[in-house]
Amino acid sequence: MQKSALFSPLRLRGIELKNRIFVSPMCQYSSEDGLATPWHLVHLGSRAVGGAALVMMEATAVSPEGRISPADMGIWSDAHATAMRPIVDFVREQGAVPAIQLAHAGRKASTASPWDGGGTVPPDRGGWTPLAPSAVPFGERSPVPREMTLGEVDRAVADFAAATDRARAAGFEVVEIHMAHGYLVHEFLSPLSNHRRDEYGGSLEARMRFALRVARAVRERWPADLPVFARISATDWVEGGWDLEQSVVLSRELAAAGVDLVDCSSAGMVPHADIPARPGYQVPFAEAIRRAAGVPTGAVGLITEPEQAEHIVASGQADVVLLARELLRDPYWPLHAAHALGVDVPWPKQYDRAKPRAH
Repeated sequence: MQKSALFSPLRLRGIELKNRIFVSPMCQYSSEDGLATPWHLVHLGSRAVGGAALVMMEATAVSPEGRISPADMGIWSDAHATAMRPIVDFVREQGAVPAIQLAHAGRKASTASPWDGGGTVPPDRGGWTPLAPSAVPFGERSPVPREMTLGEVDRAVADFAAATDRARAAGFEVVEIHMAHGYLVHEFLSPLSNHRRDEYGGSLEARMRFALRVARAVRERWPADLPVFARISATDWVEGGWDLEQSVVLSRELAAAGVDLVDCSSAGMVPHADIPARPGYQVPFAEAIRRAAGVPTGAVGLITEPEQAEHIVASGQADVVLLARELLRDPYWPLHAAHALGVDVPWPKQYDRAKPRAH
């Protein structure tokens, strides 16, 4: 059997991860009143059976108005945490680490599910008025969000803290803060969406203030022996927007606040960004932040081939890879990748009869 960086263990605080393949959070738009359903058990459970080291639940709203759509997952009550517990238990039973991404959609909230057109859901049809750092809409056809008061900023921080408590009560072992893709925390970071004139707007330090308040609140409430991640958009791909240089500064501050890994994505701030999407196009962000900020990073985005993922980790471009659509196509990608790389990993005993054998 071959040695593999991709299938080497990784320790983050008190957690031992069996390999470097993580399931990226992927919205399913299949919740009822924010509650987990059997769909989520099968969806996430399949990826745990498939050999990933960490399985992360989709962007989970810390408040009702923080949902992207009315069908989004939520964790704003104890009932939500209780509904997640069977999923968490099953994922752990398969040898994977259960994780959750805590999120607030900000100005991109109250939209329909993708298969329902993705447009704005007005209040008279079950939607609500989105909140944002500034009254700047996402796009020409998007509603104008209501600028958050200082009290609402404080309340959002408190919502992230309370969601952290519930995530632990549900049994999760890793919590990730969603700071990417044009949602609330990212909206505070980017000068494209943050036009505030108070202590949360203007300079880079001021624009980072909300993100760092959230990170500190989550880290304070999360057990000291368990990791905290943050997903960021390393660039808006727009002149004058959030960029890699600012992301390095933010990542250093996040690490100082107790964040253990920065999950490096990009874009989502504006609908007209020119994104040069190609295999591994976001990997350089993970590499740059890892080296310049001195924090472990995750690479995500069009990572599809075992050899590609192996190279990313082995060359030190990132500590882990997070797969999304490739794991929708093949929940057992980690098991198949191990075989392709000549690595012997155990299969679930129920499936062992189908494991390819060396000749």
